[in-house]
Amino acid sequence: AALARLVAEAAAEAVASSGRFTLGLSGGSMVPLLARELPPALRAVPGSDPSRWLVAFCDERLVPPEHPESTGGAYRVS
Repeated sequence: AALARLVAEAAAEAVASSGRFTLGLSGGSMVPLLARELPPALRAVPGSDPSRWLVAFCDERLVPPEHPESTGGAYRVS
């Protein structure tokens, strides 16, 4: 929950100052953690507007999104 709150607060600050927030995401245990904790954190932090985010998957493998080892795919189904 603390990590999700930190992300939401950083997003709100970045959106307010530059109009966008850039976030690099890794896979693994981070996927279920953020899928569970980030939505409530975003609701609690005004201005964290996910439509203003640029998200990059840092450890994305060269596999299709539907492949079990796809980081992007893991976030899409979570």
